[in-house]
Amino acid sequence: MKWIKRFIVIVISGLFVKAPAQNPNPADTLTYIRSLDALHTILTDSLTRADSLWYRGFYNPDGSHYVWEPVDTLAVDGDSLQIPVTINDDTLRKQIERLNATSPIEIVYHPGLVSVIKFYLTKRKKYLEKIFGQAEHYYFPLFESYLDKNNLPFEIKFLPIIESALNPRAQSRMGARGLWQFMYFTGKRYGLEITSYLDERMSPERSTQAACDHLNELYGLFKDWNLVLAAYNSGPGNVSKAIRRSGGYRNYWNLRPFLPRETAGYVPQFQAVWFLYAYKDYYGIKSRKIQYDYILTDTIRVRQSVSFDQLHRLFGIPVAELEFLNPAYRLNIVPYVPEKSYILRLPYAIAQRFKAYEPQIYAAVQADWDKKEKPLPKFYKLPTYIVYRVRPGDYLGRIARKYHTSVRKIMRWNHLRSTRLRIGQKLRIYTRQPVYASQTKSPKKQLKPAHGGTIIYHTVREGDSLWQISRKYRVSVQDLQRWNGIKGTKLKPGTRLKIYKS
Repeated sequence: MKWIKRFIVIVISGLFVKAPAQNPNPADTLTYIRSLDALHTILTDSLTRADSLWYRGFYNPDGSHYVWEPVDTLAVDGDSLQIPVTINDDTLRKQIERLNATSPIEIVYHPGLVSVIKFYLTKRKKYLEKIFGQAEHYYFPLFESYLDKNNLPFEIKFLPIIESALNPRAQSRMGARGLWQFMYFTGKRYGLEITSYLDERMSPERSTQAACDHLNELYGLFKDWNLVLAAYNSGPGNVSKAIRRSGGYRNYWNLRPFLPRETAGYVPQFQAVWFLYAYKDYYGIKSRKIQYDYILTDTIRVRQSVSFDQLHRLFGIPVAELEFLNPAYRLNIVPYVPEKSYILRLPYAIAQRFKAYEPQIYAAVQADWDKKEKPLPKFYKLPTYIVYRVRPGDYLGRIARKYHTSVRKIMRWNHLRSTRLRIGQKLRIYTRQPVYASQTKSPKKQLKPAHGGTIIYHTVREGDSLWQISRKYRVSVQDLQRWNGIKGTKLKPGTRLKIYKS
């Protein structure tokens, strides 16, 4: 903060710079101010250089964890400076003992835990303020309701902070997903549905229930919550192996040297976050308010498939907010299956409007779905490509617009190096535009008009071309050439051309 910086500068500068007399002249005052500015520059440079010295990390002699030297962060003119902060170990010990007396999860004063607590306080304080705000206003009410229903310690609610930083769409490099970081087969084992549309590992409600089932199962194996947390991270097999290797120890801190390195730091992180949340007021951690509040949301069972874009157009709710409230829907579409209806979470006011105008909303959604492209009738077909013969006046831009494609694609399909075309040149064009079956037949196989057709004649005038005449009589240039035995494209004024019309 700027006022702290000014205070430090003024106090220290008083030791080096002599203040002017009680009635100074302007020149002395200006000299005094300039000396303060110069000293401020020196102090700022010195503090910046000392920044890297105030924070050091090193291993304990046993190599089991890091010990972090206590520091704190102070912003000066937008720069982050590290200054020492005192954390009283006796106070810390008493606070941990008091916390241990209130929970079934054992927490004891240990250097491994203390180092993580100090690290969070000195290096991750802003992160804790953000994550605690998100937890308090949205996720903790949800977690606590499921933990209470499944008779689990409420302190387990801190586990997703360590697992996923409360990001329901988090994905690890090993493929674990969601708040509770379930692998695919683990999620399937606990009944989580995983399809192209839906991944319930990313559903806060469904994944929390699966996590409660998994934790209860692990507690049945180990009967110790710290070992349960270690098994949740590395698997029950690794914890059982550590118990055997240690000679039968079942206290987490005694087993820690025998656990995988990631698990060795996992439980201390959990306990540190739990401790700092319990004493956040004492350590000056202020939870930040977030936009969403779990209590101010409501759920709806959909009776028809609906997309987030449609909800955005109907209610004006941002798609990003719908994604936050409904992270399990992978394609931003809530599907409808008659035998299993899915849940849509909305802000409370919008949910009430949805319920009040449900028939009209579903009618609007259905009308939107009806606009989607339908299968073509049987007498239409989509050719893999068509062959287009260049006519007089043609250029790539016109041809591209006609077939709803781009110049670049036409050049790529036909290996063209330039945009120059010659009359009669054949171009292969891939198109999704419906083409009537007869349009794709070869001109050579096209028959003369059926019985009852008429023949008309056209006298060529100055400036006429085959393309202009074909456009006028709605026939093709190839037909004109075949009917009149014309091999090229040049016409002589006065020539009579035979044209068959149905």
